[in-house]
Amino acid sequence: MVTPNHLSVLGIIHTAISILAILVALFALFRDGKIDPANGRGKWYILLTVVTCITGFPIMRFGHLTPGHYLAIIILVLLPIGIYAGRIFGKAADYVQVIIMSTTLFFSFIPAIVESLTRLPIAHPLASGPNDPLIQKAQLILVVLFLAGVTYQVIKLNAERKLLKTAI
Repeated sequence: MVTPNHLSVLGIIHTAISILAILVALFALFRDGKIDPANGRGKWYILLTVVTCITGFPIMRFGHLTPGHYLAIIILVLLPIGIYAGRIFGKAADYVQVIIMSTTLFFSFIPAIVESLTRLPIAHPLASGPNDPLIQKAQLILVVLFLAGVTYQVIKLNAERKLLKTAI
């Protein structure tokens, strides 16, 4: 008999907040075509993502830091760069911001996929661990979606810039 993969109270809170962060990001992408730190959706995504990262640090399912913890650190480093891209990168700021903000969402999806597939369904999870072929395939699909999404965003930004130039 397989025992269920129970979550701690902090694990439940962390999971709920991380799901909200991802949903807000997906809504922002659908609504705005990007995660814009200057609008309400972008600010909510950033806040929820920071809280997700912070609440994830004390969770150590295996008794030590995992790749998910390191991704949280990378996300926490990338977010301020994405937020302040306009002050740092000049003309390339819009492109850098789109790529960085999308990358934080991409990095958030990696542990979400691993944790979901190694914990659900509770009685018999779909995957045995991070190296399970199912997880590898899911992450490959995630990479393809990320690259397609960022490419679309960059092409759209480029078209908007050209349209602005011709309007001036």
